Amino acid sequence: MAMRTLFLVSHVLAVTLLYASLAQGLNPKCETADHGSTLQVFHVYSPCSPFKPSKPLSWDESVLQMQVKDQARLQYLTSLVARKSVVPIASGRQIIQSPTYIVRAKIGTPAQTFLLAMDTSNDAAWIPCSGCVGCPSTTLFASDKSTTFKTLGCEVAQCKQVPNPTCGGSACSFNLTYGGSTIAANLSQDNITLATDSVPDYTFGCIQRVTGSSTPPQGLLGLGRGPLSLLSQTQNLYQSTFSYCLPSFKSLNFSGSLRLGPVGQPKRIKYTPLLRNPRRSSLYYVNLIAIRVGRRIVDIPADALAFNPTTGAGTIIDSGTVFTRLVQPAYIAVRDEFRRRVNKPGVSSLGGFDTCYSDPIVAPTITFMFAGMNVTLPPDNILIHSSAGSTTCLAMAAAPANVNSVLNVIANMQQQNHRVLFDVPNSRLGVSRELCT
Repeated sequence: MAMRTLFLVSHVLAVTLLYASLAQGLNPKCETADHGSTLQVFHVYSPCSPFKPSKPLSWDESVLQMQVKDQARLQYLTSLVARKSVVPIASGRQIIQSPTYIVRAKIGTPAQTFLLAMDTSNDAAWIPCSGCVGCPSTTLFASDKSTTFKTLGCEVAQCKQVPNPTCGGSACSFNLTYGGSTIAANLSQDNITLATDSVPDYTFGCIQRVTGSSTPPQGLLGLGRGPLSLLSQTQNLYQSTFSYCLPSFKSLNFSGSLRLGPVGQPKRIKYTPLLRNPRRSSLYYVNLIAIRVGRRIVDIPADALAFNPTTGAGTIIDSGTVFTRLVQPAYIAVRDEFRRRVNKPGVSSLGGFDTCYSDPIVAPTITFMFAGMNVTLPPDNILIHSSAGSTTCLAMAAAPANVNSVLNVIANMQQQNHRVLFDVPNSRLGVSRELCT
């Protein structure tokens, strides 16, 4: 029976446990109110999410689908670094770059509630608005019903901060790409409420048209560092500081937290410097200097990890990619040492995962060694496996070979059950272990 198939780690676990919990009538307390400056973070497949699949996929199908989405995500991030439009291509498949984690936000007066994708690699917020052509959701912001809504004209300073602005009428319009989608929006302002914090005159894109299927259905909350990001627009309120804790998929409620501002952030936490890339200043670059598998630091060429602002090479922390991707020389070194320490025959592949076993394994820890900070990942953060099929895979992969990818991406599965603190004023990123519930 499909409902009895439990996946210990990965989105497959999320899908299966979620349907099991709904079938058993469990109450995930979806209406629990956000409080203070802390928002609940939901997985996109949680019982609280309207975006969960209409029917569970098989384990193989789900893993392959997630890999396709991750491939699109990484190509998109690479395009950001290069400042080019890259539309991912995959033979025989539709590319969908759906969000992984979502938060509640209220827009307008009276407030209208939306579930926005939480994206650390983007800046401006965008919301699908009434009359949108091609928007993937029927939940649209009725701007005409908000007494505080206004469309911004071309004379405002913010119009120079959006990509590809045009001024055909009274509104400042702009176009951008997100994954495989093209978005046309009007620059707008309205009140936004995050938890109990009200932010007046928040600038965002009111989406008018979407082409493609990559756009988060109800919009996006940009947590990058650019001028239109949440951090920039709420600098006095949150002091450009936030943290999140992404829950393990073993949690039935699948609810973590996004904590905005310096209040309540962990005091005992290790930090690594944040690096700035002028080619794409919104991305959170960190200095990954080595990777240890078990007790051994693996041999990785220096240029595979080195930060290079000219080319965009280096390592970023990203909330939207599921599985960590390393440039090929780095991944091969980690993979080969992992295989050596597991020391079991019969290594097989599943889609982009090339280190899978049909028998149970004892996995070594993997430690990311950053400047000033080590983060050691337990097995739950590095393995996906199905108890039904007895298949276990190393949940990392090489960066796509079909683009000029120079990015190492530390993804959200490897961040789960950790508090990740972005302290932009002090140019540092902190990580500490925390049970995210």
